Amino acid sequence: MELVEALRIQLDRQVSHWEAASVALRDPSSFSADGAWKNLERYLDRAVRASLEQSTQSLHREIQGLRTQLDGARLGPQLVVVARRLQRVRRRYGQVETVVSFYADAVNTRTNPTLGTHMRALDRIAVTSMRSVLDPMGQQVPPVLTYVDKGLGAAILRAGVRLWDGRRSPAAAIKVTRHNLYRPTALVHETGHQVAHLLGWNREASAAMGAVLADDPELSRHWRSWTSEITADAYAFVHCGYAAVAALHDVVANEIESVLQLVPGDPHPVSYIRVLLGVEMCRRAYGAGPWDDLAAAWKATHPLARAVPSVGDVLARSTARLPELVDALLSRPCEAFGARSLTTMVDPQRVAPAELEKLAAASGPSLFTSSYLVDREQLRIVALTGLRIAVDPRNTIAHTRDFARFAQTLGVETTTALAA
Repeated sequence: MELVEALRIQLDRQVSHWEAASVALRDPSSFSADGAWKNLERYLDRAVRASLEQSTQSLHREIQGLRTQLDGARLGPQLVVVARRLQRVRRRYGQVETVVSFYADAVNTRTNPTLGTHMRALDRIAVTSMRSVLDPMGQQVPPVLTYVDKGLGAAILRAGVRLWDGRRSPAAAIKVTRHNLYRPTALVHETGHQVAHLLGWNREASAAMGAVLADDPELSRHWRSWTSEITADAYAFVHCGYAAVAALHDVVANEIESVLQLVPGDPHPVSYIRVLLGVEMCRRAYGAGPWDDLAAAWKATHPLARAVPSVGDVLARSTARLPELVDALLSRPCEAFGARSLTTMVDPQRVAPAELEKLAAASGPSLFTSSYLVDREQLRIVALTGLRIAVDPRNTIAHTRDFARFAQTLGVETTTALAA
C-alpha cells in the first residue's frame, strides 16, 4: 500500500503540472503581446483565436478526465492505466503547444506598430490575389496571416490542412522573408499554392504537361513531379509579371552547383530551368524585353557544361520545350477555372511593363498614398515597384520606399475600413 500511495503522489503531481500548463496555454497574451493581436484584421483575429481556444479547451478537458480517473483509482493496476494515459496527455500537450506557439510567434512579428501595419497590408494583398480566381469559381477566400521570418524562401501553411494537434488550420499562414518585405511577389506564389489546392489545378496542370511531353517519358516524369511549384510560379507571373521572375531569379541565384542540381523527390524544378520558364512566360506574354538579358546572363553564368551530364541533358531538352509548356500552363482551358485558361482568369497584360508605367504616369506620387488607388491597384503596385527594382537596380532603395509608403497606406486603410 505504501508503494501504491507513492505512485499516486507522483502521478498527482504530474497531472497537476500538465493541468496548470494547459491553463496557461489558454491565454494568448501569455504568448503574444496584446498590441500584436490588435494588428490582425478582426476576422483573422476571430478565426485564429477561436481555433486556438478549441484546441486548448480540448486538451484541458482531456486532462480533467485524467484527473477524474486518478481520483477514482484505488489499486496499483488502475494507477498503471492512469500512468499510460498520462503519457498520451503529455504528447497531446506537445502537439497543442506547437500549434499555439506557431501562431503566437507569427502574431508576435507584428509587435512593432509600423511593421504591424505593413503586415496587414500584405494580408490584404494575399487575399486580393486569391479573390481574383476564387470569387469567380464560387470558392470562399480563406483568411491570411502573414508573418516575418529569416531565410531565403517564402512558405505557406495552407488553410484547412491538418495541424500538429489534428485540427484544421484556420487561416493560410504565409511566411514572408525579411529580405523581401518590400518586394513580396513570393507572397503571390504562396497564395498560388492555396488556390491550386482548393481548385484541384495541380492535377490538371500535371496532365497537361504530361501530354505535351508524351514523346519524352523522362522529361514528362520530371515536369509532372514539379507541378505544384510550377503552377505557383505561373500564378505569381500573371499577377506580378516580370517582377515575379526577377525576384525568383535573385533568390535562386546561388552557387552554380546548386543552380544545376537535380534533387530526386524535390518538388522544386532545377533552378536553372525554373528561371528560364519564367523568362519564357514573359516572352509569350510580352515579346522581347529585359527578361531576355536576364536569360542571357543566366545561361552565361551557369553553363550547362558544368552540370552532371545526365542532368545537363535533361535541362537542354527541357529548354527546347519551354514554349509548349508555357502554353499548357497559361493558355490551356482548365476545369479548375470553369473551362477557362489561367490568363483568361487573370490577364497578365495588366502588369505588362508598358501598362504599369502608364499607371504610374497617370497617377503620379499619389499612387502610393491615395487610399482609393492603393486599394484598387494593390497587385499592380506590387508589380510596378518590383519591375522598377528589376530594371533600375541602382535606385532600389527609392523603389522600396515607394512600396513602404504604399503598404502603410493600405495597412492603415484596412484598419479604418474595419472600424467603419
